[in-house]
Amino acid sequence: MSIPATMRAMVLDAPHTPLRLRDVPTPRPGPGQLLIRVHACGVCRTDLHIVDGELTQPKLPLILGHEIVGSVVAAGPGGGPFRSGDRVGVPWLGTTCGSCRYCRKGAENLCAAAGFTGYTLDGGFAEYAVADRSYCFALPPAYRDAEAAPLLCAGLIGYRTYRLAGDAVEHLGIYGFGAAAHIIAQIAVHQGKQVYAFTRPGDHAAQAFARRLGVAWAGDSTVAPPQPLDAALIFAPVGALVPAALQVTARGGSVVCGGIHMSDIPAFPYELLWEERLVRSVANLTRRDGEELLALAPRVPVCTAIETFVLEQANQALARLRAGELQGAAVLVMP
Repeated sequence: MSIPATMRAMVLDAPHTPLRLRDVPTPRPGPGQLLIRVHACGVCRTDLHIVDGELTQPKLPLILGHEIVGSVVAAGPGGGPFRSGDRVGVPWLGTTCGSCRYCRKGAENLCAAAGFTGYTLDGGFAEYAVADRSYCFALPPAYRDAEAAPLLCAGLIGYRTYRLAGDAVEHLGIYGFGAAAHIIAQIAVHQGKQVYAFTRPGDHAAQAFARRLGVAWAGDSTVAPPQPLDAALIFAPVGALVPAALQVTARGGSVVCGGIHMSDIPAFPYELLWEERLVRSVANLTRRDGEELLALAPRVPVCTAIETFVLEQANQALARLRAGELQGAAVLVMP
């Protein structure tokens, strides 16, 4: 297919400003890169953190979006597994150096020279995007484009958060029942765990949504669950949830913070941490996380709850996400 000289994109010029629809040059793939015709791109809370200035080092101007589903239309020099017409997914982790001590030991998510899609690299709120072919994923054919998009960050970061909680977890709490939580809850229920969903106080719609997905209990984040937790996953960017989760976590349990940004964690008494409880964070993802999650999701099967928007409605989608008005994930779709 012919590649147009320009494309439409929603562009962030500066934090705290709305995205602007602009015609910009269509990117060309360099060595090892793919040019991808974007079919769908998820809208993630990380996009909000960038727009709201909470993540402070974006390239500007910037095309947001790091849950990209599209088809390959051209490739730069260099071999690789993808060819023209292949459907691929592009995640948050866009490049790494491949040679530092973290990359060498399989912890590429901690590489100091990493590049991030939709943050230091232009992303998928556009008609086309370029991506390093080594960091793209083949997608399960069972998922349509818009359904697959949330798997590429909400799913992948959620899966890494879930995996770092450990295998010996019977009673699992999830704080913040949004895009990541609704995916991970399905996996955990499928694997026989008792899942307890915590929402903002009074968010009965989110609690009902969680119950429809098979959780054992759903309630306010200010309320103790009926059973002490072996682990708690925190997806809401609210630091006060850390001591709240510790308070209802059993001895030897863990609290895993799955967001890239969180408000300050307030001081709490040492007795909440004592008895070998663990608090840890999750940073980015590895390609191994992606391969495992994308193989597991269709076996569960994970069903992604989505609300679609056209490209020009990106600001509306971000506003709905900020207000907590979405069940599941927002996804931009291209004609």
